[in-house]
Amino acid sequence: MDRKWKMNALLIAFGVILYAVVINFNSVLIFAENIIGIFSPVLIGLIMAFVLSVPMNGIKRHLFKLCRKCKLSPKDKTIDVISLVLTLCFLILIIVFICVRIVPQIVESVKSVVVMIQIKWPQWAAILKSYNIDTTPVTDWLENLKFESVLTKFMSGAGLIIDKVAGTAASTISVVTTVAISLVVMFYILISRKDLERQCTKALYAYLKKEVADRIVYIACLIRSTYTKFLSGQFVEAFILGFLMFIAFLIFRIPYAGLVAMLTGICSFIPYVGAFFSCGIGVLLTLILDPGKAIMCLVVYQVVQFIENQFIYPHVVGSSVGLSPLWTLVAVLIGGKLFGLVGMIFFIPMVAVIYTLLRDDVYGRLDNKKMDIK
Repeated sequence: MDRKWKMNALLIAFGVILYAVVINFNSVLIFAENIIGIFSPVLIGLIMAFVLSVPMNGIKRHLFKLCRKCKLSPKDKTIDVISLVLTLCFLILIIVFICVRIVPQIVESVKSVVVMIQIKWPQWAAILKSYNIDTTPVTDWLENLKFESVLTKFMSGAGLIIDKVAGTAASTISVVTTVAISLVVMFYILISRKDLERQCTKALYAYLKKEVADRIVYIACLIRSTYTKFLSGQFVEAFILGFLMFIAFLIFRIPYAGLVAMLTGICSFIPYVGAFFSCGIGVLLTLILDPGKAIMCLVVYQVVQFIENQFIYPHVVGSSVGLSPLWTLVAVLIGGKLFGLVGMIFFIPMVAVIYTLLRDDVYGRLDNKKMDIK
């Protein structure tokens, strides 16, 4: 009777709270935004620490191997600090390399594509006109298009945005404070990960039932292993596949080797779907500049992709997140719709985690029912 009374009281309280939330929905939204704003530095720091922990763990493992070979026994904290410093150095080097080498090549490639379109457009327009398709608006736009002016407008627009952001940051100081606190949280988490894990585990088992705590720990480990495997694997694959594509395009003298290699590396973070997108862009660019090599571009791209997937990726990276092409496509569509490119990438391991949990639950229920469905 006492248990039934408590359940009824909880249902009544839930109904009252739900009614109050519906009636004061706008106020609840404002309150939620304020709460998120207060804890946003912590959330951002957690995300940055989670992402950087992947390369940091890899560097840490290699440092431990090196120390064992040299018969050294440094403290775990010392290895963590050295791993974090090396991770940040590598990150800075990558950013500098992208700004110094990759971005200028992309600008030059895009500029050459624009010029080539302007040169080839009269031929394409003549073909379209033979099918009674009006191309006057596109022709006028291409004749007046100047890459330098477009780039100048883009840079001026970006400058205005930066000025506005800087002005807002200077007036409220909230952006600077958020970034500073996020960095402090990130550094603290990366240096004291084991202590935080131990504290959180003790709190879970102290306040929750053992079965519930075990389940939470299992899900947390599943999320960490899935994201670690995905991020580390895709980074390695992006580098290897982009490098192989660049070398292959140079050997067969296919144009835009650098641009296509960069697109291939970026799109490789989206399994199955990214390969089709980057291959299509590469063939389209080749078709614009040298139509005779479009088929060769397609063949070379697919051969390099096949060699990397069959002979290199399984040995260097290992298994992927374990999603079929259908579920990968669903994850890409949902993530892209909600959060753009970042959502496309991070929703794939998220869907993999959900899929694994649902699969385990389904198999567990079938085992309880003693049903063996093939």
